[in-house]
Amino acid sequence: MFASRRGALAALLLLCCCCFAPNAAVAELADKLRDDSELSQGTAKTFRRIMPVRFYSLLEQNPVANATLALRSCTIFVPTNEAFQRYKGTAQVLYHMTTAAFSQSQLKTSVTSDMEGNPPLYITNGRNGDIYVNNARIIPSLSVELTNREGKRQVMHIIDEVLEPLTAKSSSTEMNNMDAMQFMRVADQLNLGNRTLRTYRTQVTMAKKESLFESPGFHTFLVPIDEGFKHSTRSGLVDAKVIDGHVIPNTVIFTAASEHDEPKTSAAFEDQIKVTVSFFKQKDGKMYVKSNTFLGDAKHKEGVVLAEIVKANIPIKNGVVHLIHRPLMIIDTTVTQFLQFLTDNGENGALRKFYEVIMDAGGGVLEGINNLSEVTILAPSNEAWNISSIDNIVRDRKKMTDILNMHIIKDRLNVEKIRQKNANLIAQVPTVNNRTFLYFNVRGEGADTVVTVEGGGVNATVLQADVAQTNGFVHIIDRVLGVPHTTVLGKLQTDPMMSDTYRMGQFSHFNDQLNNTLRRYTYFVPRDKAWQKTELDYPSAHKKLFMRDFYYHSKNLLERHLVIADHAYTMKELVQMSLTDTVVLQTFRDSLKVKIEEEAGQYVILWNYKKINVYRPDVECTNGIIHVIDAPLLEEKDIVVSGGSYLPESSICIMLANLIMITVAKFLN
Repeated sequence: MFASRRGALAALLLLCCCCFAPNAAVAELADKLRDDSELSQGTAKTFRRIMPVRFYSLLEQNPVANATLALRSCTIFVPTNEAFQRYKGTAQVLYHMTTAAFSQSQLKTSVTSDMEGNPPLYITNGRNGDIYVNNARIIPSLSVELTNREGKRQVMHIIDEVLEPLTAKSSSTEMNNMDAMQFMRVADQLNLGNRTLRTYRTQVTMAKKESLFESPGFHTFLVPIDEGFKHSTRSGLVDAKVIDGHVIPNTVIFTAASEHDEPKTSAAFEDQIKVTVSFFKQKDGKMYVKSNTFLGDAKHKEGVVLAEIVKANIPIKNGVVHLIHRPLMIIDTTVTQFLQFLTDNGENGALRKFYEVIMDAGGGVLEGINNLSEVTILAPSNEAWNISSIDNIVRDRKKMTDILNMHIIKDRLNVEKIRQKNANLIAQVPTVNNRTFLYFNVRGEGADTVVTVEGGGVNATVLQADVAQTNGFVHIIDRVLGVPHTTVLGKLQTDPMMSDTYRMGQFSHFNDQLNNTLRRYTYFVPRDKAWQKTELDYPSAHKKLFMRDFYYHSKNLLERHLVIADHAYTMKELVQMSLTDTVVLQTFRDSLKVKIEEEAGQYVILWNYKKINVYRPDVECTNGIIHVIDAPLLEEKDIVVSGGSYLPESSICIMLANLIMITVAKFLN
């Protein structure tokens, strides 16, 4: 596999073995690289481009590295130029070398580095087949192998990140390849960016959990910094089970190789309590870790706790340490406090823009949240606010307050409770915005669960569910509810409650017009359950309405539901218009005569001596409004489409063609 790339490592030896190889040997190596035509056009050219001069220099200055390359077998992990440009420290050359030769296929679990104390380098196989050394990915096509003059096998791997060992602030500090407990004991003397760990270390000692951090093997340790214990009572909540929840045993996880949102079993996983831990990355590049206590007890509440990783990927003797900004598992803040921390110390920065908009709208929204004993917040992520249609709305305080209140529910609503409300249907949940409901849908189980929520015409996906607080939950979503971003057609295409109406409109290309942004539509859309009831009441008619050959009838029916005007009508406007007389709305071909009433907080359409409930009013779109209704506007003539009462246009054409042929034949005879 490596034979065709031997000249590439010769280029490395050309620059780093000068003090051991005579000039003739250097010239021989240079000639070999130059004369290998295949290599010079391919691998060698790439090799010369990415090999950093700084790494050459460090190798030349290190006698141990020179001796190893000249006399011994070795593996060397060489960072690219780009990796060195990003790195701010001084690279430790011997931490990039090991005194045994390992091809990619031979790299297993860990290898011992040549640095003093021989700290390990951890090997991880990524989901896409990539191989990682600590947090650095091996570039698969650029590994090369040769045999030096002593007959020793040597392998070089190009990596995309400089390997960073654990180092001390002072050279007098003894570094003896320490385990996680030793690391915490001397943390003040280490290069951790002025972060201290005294509070958590004290709690570990008091709980007599030192052995967990001293245990040999390959583990991941999540260690909260002292900054995360500013909350006056938080340190007292760190007991043995909480400490267990900060350790992922028998698995070393570096952030670059971590599987996004893939739950890992923590040491707190037994009959009485079950806690998983997972990593995820925000679009701004920040890494987070979260604990999910899905089986708790009186002291350890169920729910998710998020923590930002403030210093990642610290390699130690028995695994890797990630410093986090607050402890996991501990639920000790209200929803209001959770949001306020955004400005106090940057905590939970993934929701910074949401908090800023709340404050810009005035103190009423935050005060309203604070006054609720039980509350659930649908919090749009920072990225959710990056759409142009929001800019003008943000300046309108009243409109923005209504939109923000659409994200607030007067109840403790986690995913499991939403699932129970669903009961095989889409759950309808009231918000603090008067007469505004949210509609949840839950698909899948376990790690494959996907939760969507619709509000004000916007369908959002829950990015992070069940972030637990003392008085409720926060769910982070990917869109701002109530700020439409799609046309009527786009909404029909994506909303699971309107799929049957969308399918019917496709038969006759009726849907095509709904993408026109120069018009304003008011569309009364029967929800799927309404069509299911029609199927029970009129099975034959329902069947034919959903057959392509009968598209003419389905098109006529849908035209009755679509109002086209210069203005899209909300339910509130239609109620006001109905106070004086029957409302006449211009539809595609004719007119729709209705009255709209409000009964017990719900809108009702009076049409053709029928009462039809409005299940979801005012689903806003960029070119109109959809009102989801509990029954289609169905007349008796729409039902009589069986037998010979109605024929599709294709059948009529065939009959006319046959009639013409018969007439012509008679004429010719």
